[in-house]
This record gives sequence, C-alpha cells and structure tokens, in this order.
Amino acid sequence: MIETPSYADALRILGCKDARLVKVVGFAAAAARTGWALAGAGQLTMGLADMRNSIVGYGEDVVRRMPELKSGVDRFTRTQRLASAHAVIVISAYFEALGEAKLPFTLDQLDRGGKISHGVPTAERFARLVASLLLERLPTPEPHLPYSETRLAVERAYQRMSEAMAGYVGGLSLWDELTVDDQLLLPRMLAEGPPARALRIYEEDYRSLALDSHEFGVRSLVTEKPPPATALSRVAWLLAELAPPRVGDRPVIHQARMAANALDQPLLHAGKLPEDVWLPLLGEGYLSPRFRVAELTRDATPAQLGWWEDRRPVPDTEAFLVGHLTSLRATQAPLLVLGEPGSGKTKLTEVLAARLARSEFLPIRVELAGVSARAGVTEQVEQALGTVLGAEVDYAELVTAADGAMPVILLDGFDELVQGGVGRHDYLERVQEFQTREAELGRPVAVIVTGRTVVADRIRFPKGLLGLQLQPFDDDQVRQWLNIWDQRNRGLLARRDLKPLPAEAALVHGEMARQPLLLLLLALYDAGSNALQRDHGPLGRARLYEVLLRDYTERETGGVRRVAIDQELVLLGAVALSMLARGRQVITDESLNRDLPALCQGGEDDPGDDEARVDWARKATERFFFVRRNGHAFLHATFGEFLVAWLTMYALRDLDRRRRLAGDEPLALVQAVDDDLLYAVTSHSCLAERGPTVGFVLELLDEVPSAVRERCVELLAGLLRRSLHERPRRHFTGFRPVRHTMTRRLAAYSANLTLLIVCASEQPVRVSSILSGPDHLEQWSSLSHLWKGQLGQEGWTGLVTALSAHRVLEDGKEDVVLGGTEAGAGTGGMGDVVVAVATGHTARHRRLLDLLVAALGEGRFLPYRDRLAILDELVRTVAVRSPAMHRALGAMWNEDGADHAELRPLLRAMLADPADRVGTWEQLVKAGVPETALWEIQGLD
Repeated sequence: MIETPSYADALRILGCKDARLVKVVGFAAAAARTGWALAGAGQLTMGLADMRNSIVGYGEDVVRRMPELKSGVDRFTRTQRLASAHAVIVISAYFEALGEAKLPFTLDQLDRGGKISHGVPTAERFARLVASLLLERLPTPEPHLPYSETRLAVERAYQRMSEAMAGYVGGLSLWDELTVDDQLLLPRMLAEGPPARALRIYEEDYRSLALDSHEFGVRSLVTEKPPPATALSRVAWLLAELAPPRVGDRPVIHQARMAANALDQPLLHAGKLPEDVWLPLLGEGYLSPRFRVAELTRDATPAQLGWWEDRRPVPDTEAFLVGHLTSLRATQAPLLVLGEPGSGKTKLTEVLAARLARSEFLPIRVELAGVSARAGVTEQVEQALGTVLGAEVDYAELVTAADGAMPVILLDGFDELVQGGVGRHDYLERVQEFQTREAELGRPVAVIVTGRTVVADRIRFPKGLLGLQLQPFDDDQVRQWLNIWDQRNRGLLARRDLKPLPAEAALVHGEMARQPLLLLLLALYDAGSNALQRDHGPLGRARLYEVLLRDYTERETGGVRRVAIDQELVLLGAVALSMLARGRQVITDESLNRDLPALCQGGEDDPGDDEARVDWARKATERFFFVRRNGHAFLHATFGEFLVAWLTMYALRDLDRRRRLAGDEPLALVQAVDDDLLYAVTSHSCLAERGPTVGFVLELLDEVPSAVRERCVELLAGLLRRSLHERPRRHFTGFRPVRHTMTRRLAAYSANLTLLIVCASEQPVRVSSILSGPDHLEQWSSLSHLWKGQLGQEGWTGLVTALSAHRVLEDGKEDVVLGGTEAGAGTGGMGDVVVAVATGHTARHRRLLDLLVAALGEGRFLPYRDRLAILDELVRTVAVRSPAMHRALGAMWNEDGADHAELRPLLRAMLADPADRVGTWEQLVKAGVPETALWEIQGLD
C-alpha cells in the first residue's frame, strides 16, 4: 500500500480558501488526536448541510481551475495536485449524491437535532462522522490498475461512507422520530442510493479531469495495445504533452542530460565491433518491451517464473512508465524491473534515461556493478555521477541546480549486490528509506531498480513495492527486430553473397530467439556464413556462445588453427574466472595483468624482457565481447558465466588427455593424475555461486561422448578422494585473484569436483561409489561440513540448489544418492537435508528427517502433533537446519487452527545462531512465516 491523499490532505495541498470548510476538517482532525472537547467544537458554525454545499462547490471549483492548478509548478507538485484533485472529486460526488438522495429526512433536519443524543454530545458524533468521511485515505488512479479497479475501490469507499452516515443518524434524536419501517430501511437506502448516484457523478468529473490533465489520460492508455514501437519513442511525446521540453538548464544539469542521451550509440557498447556487419543504433534497434506487473508483498514469489503467469500484462509499456513516473507511488517506493539474462534490463534503463533527458525529469543511471557495493544509495549515485561527469558531484547540489526537475534514479543490476558475498538483502528497503529521506527534505525522487529474476527471492520487499517482469519477444517482435537488422545489413551481406537472418530460421531456436540479446547473437553468428539458414536444427545457448566466440575470433585473426582459437578462449575464460573469484563483474587492468599470465603462461612471463612484455589486459579485452565500466566488463554477464564453464570443461578435457597420453605405462599407473589446471580453475569459488554456470557445464557435457564422460567421472572420483590430502608441488600457483585460506580453496575444489561428477554422470551417483570404504557416510559428512563452513552463504546456497540429494536405505545399509529423478527428487531444493548436517547425526534422527521430507515432498500424511514432535527433537536436540525444516514450519504456521505459541520457541531456536540467522530468516519468510512474527520473536519489533 502507498500513502494516498485524504480529502483533508487535498484541501491543504490545493490551498482551499473556504475557511469554514477548512475549520470543520481541522476540528475533526484535532478531535481524533485530543478528543472532541479540546478540539474547539464550540466555535463550529457549519453543519452537515452547509458542509455538503461547501464540498460540492469546492469540487466544481477544482475541476474548473485545473489548468491553473497545474501551471507554473514543478513535476512533483503537479503530481500531488492531480492526486488531490482526484480526492476532491471522489468526496464531492458522494456529498452531491447524498443531498439528492431520497431519505426519510433532510440534512437540515439532521443539523437541527439536540445537542446531546443518547448520552453522547452531538459534536462528538459529528467529529467522528467528519473523520470517517474526510480524513480517510482515498483511492487514486495508478497505471498498473485498470480504471475498472479504481472505480471499484471508489465504490467501496462510498459504501464505507454510507455505513458511517447510517451510524451517525442512528445516534441522533432524529432516529427516534423515524417510523420503524424507515429505521429498518435506512441502511439499505444509504447503501444503494448515494453510492450508485455518486459513481455516475464521479465518472463525469473524472472524464473532465482527464480532458484537462494528460496524466489521467495516459493512465487510461495503459490498458490499450499500442502500435509497434522502438526505443520507447512514445514516452518522449507523452511527456511532451505533459510539459514542454526543458531549455536553459544550468551547465552541470545540461551535462548530466547529455550523458543520458545514448540513442545514437550502437545497440551494444562493445569494445571492438565486427567489421562486416552494422549493429542497429539503440534508438532504432531497441524494441519497446512487454511486461507483467504486480504489487510485491512479503508473501510474493517473483523469483519463480510460474508465479508471473497469473499476473496482469501491461499492453502499453510507454504509457505505463509515464503514468508511473507521474504517480505518487513513484516517490514512495522503488519500481523493481526483473528479467532473465539478456532480456534487456540494462537497455531499458539506457533508453528510458535518454527519453527522460529533455523532459521535466532528471535521469541518473547508476550501474551498480561499477560502484561500491557496500555504499549507501546517495554515495552510489554520486560515484556514478562522478564517473559520467568527470568530476565529484554532490547529489543535493545537483538536485538544487535542476530547478524543480524531479530526479529519476535508474539503479541497474541489483543482483550484483546480492551475489558475490556482499549480501545486501535489504537493498530495496534502503532505497525506500533514501526516497523517504529525500522527500522529507523537499527533494522527492523516483527510483527504478533492475535485476535478474532468479535472485528476487533473496531480497526483502518494502511496502508499496511494484514489480515488473520483462516478457520475451513474441513472434511479431522477433520479425520486427529482424526487419531492422535486414535494413541495416542487407547490402553488406550481399557483398559476401549472404542474406540477413529470416524470422523463420530464427524462430526454430525457440526461446533463444525471444530474448533480445540472444536474438542479436543469433543474427551476428548467422552473418558469418549463413550457418543458421543452412542448419535448421535448434541451437542451445552454450553452443551459440561457443560458435559465436570461435567464429568471431576466426574472422578477426584471418582463419587461425583451432589450437590458437582455444588459446583465445582460455584467455577470455581466465578473465571470467578472475571476476568470479572476486565476486565482481568489473575488473581492472592491474588485476588482469597480474592474473592472466599466471594462468595462461603458468607465471612464466619474463619480467626482465621489456620488449617481449605482454599487455595482457589489452590483449584480452580489446575484443568485441568487452565494455569499459570503471575497468572491464563483459558485454553481458552471461558471457562470463559461459566462459567459466567452458574453461572448466577445457581443464577437464586436459585432465582426460593427460591421463590417456600416459597410457598403461607402469609408472603412469602409480603417479598422481596431473590436475593442476583443474585445481587452479576450480579452487577459488564454487561454480554454483552463479547458477547459469552449472547450466552451461551441463550443456557442454551433452556434446561429450559417453565413453569420455565415464572416464572423466572415474578420474574426478579419484581426485575427490584425494582432494583434501597435501600436494607438495603444483603449477599455476601464481594465479591467486583472492587470497583465500587453504581450507577455503580445498572446500571449493572438492565441492566443484562433486558437482562435475554429478554433471558428467549419465546416471544418479551414489556416494559409496565415489568415496570408498565402509565409512563413506562419515567422509561425506566431513565434506559437507567443510563446504558449509567455508564456501560462504553464496557458495553454500548455490551448491544446495544445484546438487540435489536424497538418502536411501537398502538391505540395512545407508547411502546418499546425488542427482537423478529418484525418490528424493520430489522434495525439490532440499539438497542440504543430506548434503549439510543430516548425515552427521544418528540413524534415528536421519529417519525422523526422512519422515518429514516424505510428508512435504510426497504428500504422505503425518499428523500435526507428530510433525511438531519431530521438529522439536531435530531443532532442539541435534540442531538440524535445512529447507525441509523451513518448509515444515512455514506449512504448519499457515495451517488452520495452528497454535503459533507452540511454534514460536522452535522458530526462536532456528534463529539462534547469528552466523546463519540471515539465511534462515529469508528461508522461513519464503516458506510462509510472516516476517512480522519473526521480528516479534527476536524482540526487534
């Protein structure tokens, strides 16, 4: 919910000059605070009839004066006045209808009642009535709500007003003068008469407001589907209708606006563009996107794509964005834009900033990957401005210099603040606090935040948060974009006897053709030799990235051998690995010049040979796949995730090649497998920290023959068994992007070996098959405890998500099965039931946990009291912590008749460990336990 104006607020904002009306509203407000006796009731000279006349007259005056009220004020003041004008017509319509209603009395008769009725002073009753009619917050039109819903909310407000009127009349002496029939019929008369008539009057007044105020008209457009458009072009002219473009800005503001205008830049800010194609410009090649919209409450699950299927679509994106920025909600809570990788979140902020650049708004883009992750919002904005403007800028001074233009801050990529060990799960709450603080200082600000859909379950949602989810292209948008590509490249491609990619050849690739970035990559790849038009089979994302990287490298280097191309990919993979190890998507020249030779040359670069010294940073990042952002970043984050997966697979293939070359020689059989490259690649971070990386590994493994995969599983299992043992000498020791402890590196290495075993195996993997000896479960428990203790929250959470596991019991022998779709798969996402601590406890406790998992995952009936007893023993006796526990507590909390008093001690025990409190808190909220209850339990409410 957001704070909308009441009628009393509207009188203050619009500057009502009717002193008697202002006085009676002030009396009601004072009575609500201090009681009617201290509120000055004796000085009142207005009754209900006079109040009705004043309210109706003021409503007519407001509608008539709308052009005057809107002119000569800044953007936010106009937004406030429009919302206030709407509040005025809502109340005016009701009072007009009330005076026309056929009731067994008139308003004058109500005013002539006795001073005391039924033992209560009439003035006190009148104060309560005025408070219920004029002090309550009123509905206001919003762009994400159809007019029909606003109308329904107004109708409900009218029903409440009629109920208040019925209660008021029932306490007056006049009530006793009514016949019994009139007394019985009065509630129905008030419920059916005034609201219906008031709605008709309201609709007429609303149409009048919409004719005089384009803001209301824009919100009406949101439900209509506009013609196809590019680069949010309609945003510009919709804003121009609201206010003419600004001119005469101060130099610093003019510079900030110019920096936001990127429409004449290529669609991708690449380091080195391909020479044989033309990329469309941002202003012509960015298609206005489609959205779904929802208010994100604490129980929403927007990280799940299925949750969005029932949310309302937004047919007119441009009208919605303009409507939102001119609404009260824009300055009270951020707008959250979620999307899949490559869906166009960053481009949306770039295009929107450009469209706002000449309007009554002041756009400020902040790439969160390029600012301090732990800084406050104001500091992040100032850092971004300093980068763009080339000088230190004070945010408050900039807003003052903007002379009434309302800032719109576009925070791009909040997932960078949640991942990588920063853990800013409260970031959106901090943004809202920033907005509140700025509004109190007279500097209201709108904020739009973008991020990946998948991390939305790892942040807390502040009140009033509105969420958008970017939708994939539909068939018409795919055709529209490829027509733009055709116009740009037909002539160039014809010189090489090639044709632009047709829509039919692109749509064969399904969802890949429906994500803007991937569609562009498909077109780029096809521009090399029309490969997609010759081969009509679907292309996976990993395959597309690899062939695109190889094709581009081959074209740039004049057709080099495969080995040289692999060297280029290894170099790019080393850049991606350095970023992953640091938990950042931007890396500096200094870091690259230190890391790359250590991995790509084993640290053998001769520092004394100045002529032969290689500028590794330049060599790696001068390619098409990089952009500069206070350092170097990949064209898109998914390139880095793919390259880490590719480098991991390269190291795995290298491991297999070395073992095969050794053959069956006697010494080869007793020598350790040379896993130095694999260790260097996989011992700094858990691959599952970035979910797409594991997906890319799986895709790349699909192209590996079964025999090779079997050999790799055997080799990896051997390495896992020896992974915690000392190795006296290794290569690539100079590659240390981050100085981790040895236990941290061994934890990452052993966890990644396990992940690779499960990924490479074509069947579910039993722990007993990879950890030899009768104590395999004890070994597994030791490993899982090491992972949980050393990988950090991001690594551990990612590992649990990626590594499904369940316990089996056959012939009295216990084992753990990793991967596959066997009995435990139905529990979904409960890997740490076994991966974490459960296997480290007694057989009894493992069986109790099995019962709980079966009840949750397979729907087996287990009485409430039995579940409560199991939870009590597991939580209090052996301190088991797992998603099964979280889900069980959430389900039990929400059961009909649940005794929350019995569950609170269990929740308090679950939250007792400070190290795990944040993660446990988030999992419990996600499972359905209200956050307010957790605050109460912690004594922090």
